[in-house]
Amino acid sequence: MKIKSSVSALRLFKRRQEFVPVEEIDSLPRGMRGIYVLFKHRPRVRRFDVVYVGMAAKGGVRPRLRSHRAKKRGLWTHCSVFEVWDNITHAEVKELEGIFRHIYRKDSRAARLNVQRSFAGMRKLPLILPRDQRRQGT
Repeated sequence: MKIKSSVSALRLFKRRQEFVPVEEIDSLPRGMRGIYVLFKHRPRVRRFDVVYVGMAAKGGVRPRLRSHRAKKRGLWTHCSVFEVWDNITHAEVKELEGIFRHIYRKDSRAARLNVQRSFAGMRKLPLILPRDQRRQGT
């Protein structure tokens, strides 16, 4: 008799819901922890521009989205939520958010709403190529 084991598709993320209209955020489940992204839909070009990357390591994603709906009204139209597994720590969620924030720190649309543009932990990582070596092109 074979025992069927359940293996997750991803180590960090449990579930996702993408491109949820702002009017439908109340339908998201309570208590989800993870990373969320706010988008501004541009229907003419059929694109979604990232305007904000955030996290909810405590308290859940839904209250954070409700707060953004009230405070950032008109600046975003849709969101995506990436729920982390229960064993992912607060520090790990914060690091994930920091990496995304670091990636988008120079993007003019995303950086406008992200007050904390850089991620302090990223500065602690050593560079792959030392600065003097990059300038010489070697």
